[in-house]
Amino acid sequence: MSGAGVNTPLLDTIEPDEPLEVPQPQQKAAALKPVLLTPTSRAAEQYASTSSDAEAGITGILKQSAHPIALMFLYFFRIAAIVMYILGGYFNNYVLSTVIVVVLLSMDFWNCRNVSGRVLVGLRYWNQVDEDGESYWVFESRDPSRPANPIDSKMFWIALYAFPVLWVGLLIIAIVKLNLDSVPTTILALIFNVTNVIGFTYADRDAKEKWASGMTWNMGFSGIGGKLITGAVKNSVGRVFGSR
Repeated sequence: MSGAGVNTPLLDTIEPDEPLEVPQPQQKAAALKPVLLTPTSRAAEQYASTSSDAEAGITGILKQSAHPIALMFLYFFRIAAIVMYILGGYFNNYVLSTVIVVVLLSMDFWNCRNVSGRVLVGLRYWNQVDEDGESYWVFESRDPSRPANPIDSKMFWIALYAFPVLWVGLLIIAIVKLNLDSVPTTILALIFNVTNVIGFTYADRDAKEKWASGMTWNMGFSGIGGKLITGAVKNSVGRVFGSR
């Protein structure tokens, strides 16, 4: 009798241990769910699936920009010139549409060189003629202690290099379609755009050289650097045509 009384509580203590093994797989499954779902949900948020998302992206860029008005006008003149060039074929007055495109290109060239480049990235260039009648390039750059806004800098260089590629594509299309009336307009657009590309590329290179040498603002050094570049170009062109 005493032995049976001892075995009964032992069985009671062993039986409740079995259900404790059941919730362990549920905890593991619950822990795996956020790991699998997190990457896909984050990746989907990076793309604009609707027009409202795209507008929110443009608004976000303008909000992060230190000079949104200058950035807006940089893209406005360039996009307006291309749109007017494309829609000009549907107008009966070819001369008027061409004049509008040329005016927009001229305004974009002046705005990019004198306003957008100086405000957005702190760079400026121009050609100067000295007393001897020799021309040379002069480059200005912002004090390195005041770096440009990352959004402004990125959007400026994208506009500077992307739109010449678009005009090259429009030139190829005009040649393929034998639309010779549009060729001079596209060539003029390429001249304006490529001139700004070369000018700001050398201005940026000149600024980095001055920063590396510890000079933050020295117009004399910039003038000498531009003069050397101009002399090198003249010598190379003279060799090409002089050898003929």
